[in-house]
Amino acid sequence: MLSSALKSASLLRNSRHVSRRAFSTNFPVLQQATPATVKNYINGEFVESKTKKWIELRNPATQEVISLVPETTAEELKAATDSAEEAAKTWSKTSIVQRQRVMMDLQALIREHQDKIAENIVQEQGKTFVDAKGDVFRGLQVVEQACALTSNMMGHHMSVAKDMETYTYREPLGVVAGICPFNFPAMIPLWMFPLAIATGNTIVMKPSERDPGALMMLAELAAKAGVPNGVLNIVHGAVDCVNYICDEPRIKAISFVGSDVAGEHIYTRGNANGKRVQANLGAKNHAVILPDANKQATLNAVAGAAFGAAGQRCMALSTLVLVGEAKEWLPELVERAQQLKVGYGMDPEVDVGPVITTQAKDRVHRLVQSGVDQGANLLLDGRGVVVKGYEKGNFVGPTILSDVKTNMDCYKEEIFGPVLVCLNVDTLDEAIEMVNSNKYGNGTAVFTNSGPAARKFEHEIDVGQVGINVPIPVPIPPFSFTGSRGSILGDLNFYGKSGFDFYTKPKTVTSLWKESDASHSRASVAMPTIR
Repeated sequence: MLSSALKSASLLRNSRHVSRRAFSTNFPVLQQATPATVKNYINGEFVESKTKKWIELRNPATQEVISLVPETTAEELKAATDSAEEAAKTWSKTSIVQRQRVMMDLQALIREHQDKIAENIVQEQGKTFVDAKGDVFRGLQVVEQACALTSNMMGHHMSVAKDMETYTYREPLGVVAGICPFNFPAMIPLWMFPLAIATGNTIVMKPSERDPGALMMLAELAAKAGVPNGVLNIVHGAVDCVNYICDEPRIKAISFVGSDVAGEHIYTRGNANGKRVQANLGAKNHAVILPDANKQATLNAVAGAAFGAAGQRCMALSTLVLVGEAKEWLPELVERAQQLKVGYGMDPEVDVGPVITTQAKDRVHRLVQSGVDQGANLLLDGRGVVVKGYEKGNFVGPTILSDVKTNMDCYKEEIFGPVLVCLNVDTLDEAIEMVNSNKYGNGTAVFTNSGPAARKFEHEIDVGQVGINVPIPVPIPPFSFTGSRGSILGDLNFYGKSGFDFYTKPKTVTSLWKESDASHSRASVAMPTIR
């Protein structure tokens, strides 16, 4: 069992950072704490905040207030950065094999406590237990990749002239920061802090205000694995906290996943302050179905990718493009969606949990209604779902809109709920043009049994991550997460080799050790040249 910090973390229910949908502070803020409070993690200690502003954390399945998260004070933000700056002086000088050993111990501890972290995610975020375990596991894979830093951090060496050599190696940046969304409370933090600290940096992390518990648990496991005090620090809050991270000169880089508005703000403000920023933003992922695809496998894949995690994935297949006769498959897709059970995530029979907040539920309802008002056909309406025993929960059932047009709001906006919008085209060329005309480029998939059609799609589609008969083509960590166009800002991607590059800077050295200097020789005043 984890110690008291883990026990307190189990009370940390339901937080979110700057929203995936809006950069605002429209959370209920209390002036005094009554339930258990979330602590900051500074210099290896879980510290009670002295703030007078607290944000309610509610279980999305019950609306129960289960904890309060602080708006971390300016003094506490500075203390976290002071701790990271001081720790960087020694951590950056530890050997790469020592840091590798810490990562190996960390991955073992995460694997051991995966179920406990997943239970916390169910309560705070609303996912099903199986999906929450997947959240932890996909993050764990990045920790496992961090264990391979000895090969990923290798530099280059060349003898460029007699007695002269040029070589490169990569150094840590110093203090960096991570800002996380609500939808993957374990995976996204694990995209960030393991690679950051494995490469010799120290980090200030800001989890989502809606579900910080997973990261707090991971912090204790990191300490158990041997991460020294001050190397990993955790603060909480919303806009003021984010702006501090953007403005604080000692923080050299920011990794962010979240909404367009928040990401554009962080990227612009961080860059203006000379910081390196990687920002993963919104998405509108299309699945293109050709009539020659395997119908049963395709419909099962689409239903899972559209409605899993209540549609709250940046790689969810929220948009279906049916080519030609494939539009006749819609009734069978509706049947599959109707078979999915909505409810509380710890029920092993449940497929779809609640959305994160009542505001998110209202937004889903509004966009579904806008589709109907603008001429779409509502094939399956999940807005009236009520779960027995959880009547106050933020539940939305699988919803399908057909005959959607690209000028409709339900197509143009990222709904971020269990809603699938369906469009019809006559040819693959039209489908490709439609996908490429959308501003986002996070992910897409094509379902077909035609090799030439798949190859055409792969090479002509302007999207960073492509699945061929794979509904959610998120690369495993040896590769990088490569969303493109309107879905990402910054030129270095998450995890993979690109992740190591993001958290380090190259240094090139040219050295001259003349063999002749081993004995007395006459000095030369000529300009040094390489021949």
